[in-house]
Amino acid sequence: MKATIERATLLKGLSHVQSVVERRNTIPILSNVLLEATAEGQLRMMATDLDLQINESVMAAVDQPGSTTVSAHTLFDIARKLPDGSQVQLAASEGRMSIVAGRARFSLGTLPRDDFPVIAEGELPTQFEIPAETLKQIIDKTRFAISTEETRYYLNGIFLHVQDDAAEPTLKAAATDGHRLARVTLPRPEGAAGMPDVIVPRKCVAELRKLLDEVDGSVGVSLSGTKIRFDLGQAILTSKLIDGTFPDYSRVIPTANDKILKLDPRSFEEGVDRVSTIATEKTRAVKMALDRDKITLSVTSPENGTAAEEVPGEYVSLPFEIGFNSRYLLDILGQIDGDVVEVHLNDAAAPTLIRENDKAPALYVLMPMRV
Repeated sequence: MKATIERATLLKGLSHVQSVVERRNTIPILSNVLLEATAEGQLRMMATDLDLQINESVMAAVDQPGSTTVSAHTLFDIARKLPDGSQVQLAASEGRMSIVAGRARFSLGTLPRDDFPVIAEGELPTQFEIPAETLKQIIDKTRFAISTEETRYYLNGIFLHVQDDAAEPTLKAAATDGHRLARVTLPRPEGAAGMPDVIVPRKCVAELRKLLDEVDGSVGVSLSGTKIRFDLGQAILTSKLIDGTFPDYSRVIPTANDKILKLDPRSFEEGVDRVSTIATEKTRAVKMALDRDKITLSVTSPENGTAAEEVPGEYVSLPFEIGFNSRYLLDILGQIDGDVVEVHLNDAAAPTLIRENDKAPALYVLMPMRV
């Protein structure tokens, strides 16, 4: 294999590909990126961790088509440190790959491409397109609630499912860690009817979100009950899905919370952020005392002291107090784009509903804390 490629093009492709590669691998070839130079003037790169696979194609001047695999992180670090604007020559033969750019020369060990594992996609019967901006919105508004507990592996991703029976069919994305729930509802894309319920793993979500920043237009989504593929133009991301059953989260969405508080999300967010400065790392509890059109946020920490702040808001129900984890509250408020946020409360122990209004696509449920 022999190809010449512009350093910036190589670096951009490798930056996407190498982040899929795990730092520590028991199987040596999983540390490598598969490079394939084609006669059509493309350099194809591929990396995998056996659950997630990325394929990226970039333009290159190919003198000799061929393929090899080489350490992804090493090649990425080399490309990063090469002079800007330089032409990089890649040549592979007999177990080595040489990299020449300007006066710099490298020779790296390679492994045969035939040993490189490829995820077998199988049939992907459900296929639809979704605007990149919409996909970004789905991810940003839900991914903070994804659980990191490995024991509850079925919560380690975003749950995507369609509701076909409603008058207006919808696609819903949800994530929860047992303390909070985030859900986004959108009109069902054409082609998504009858789609199986799927849980997209956290790592796939993170890689997809990075790639979406460079995509304009639409993303092609193809899936089956076990695999999902995102076609982002130059890059294709394929992932296994989490094999588990996502809990019926609709049961925890409160419908009878009648104490309604309306306030400006920015001043609320800043107030919570300020008083939580002295909250202890472990609990991060902030107390909200609700009175008529007045909300007092307070934190009491045995080590650090106390903090309180009044935040203006609309509230006409009976006065009461409730506590929340400030970190969780800030995560939710950070995703509220409008000028008003509605907090639907019931009592100090019941789940609380947070949303912009009843038309907003996103909805959040937060469990209170005892304070």
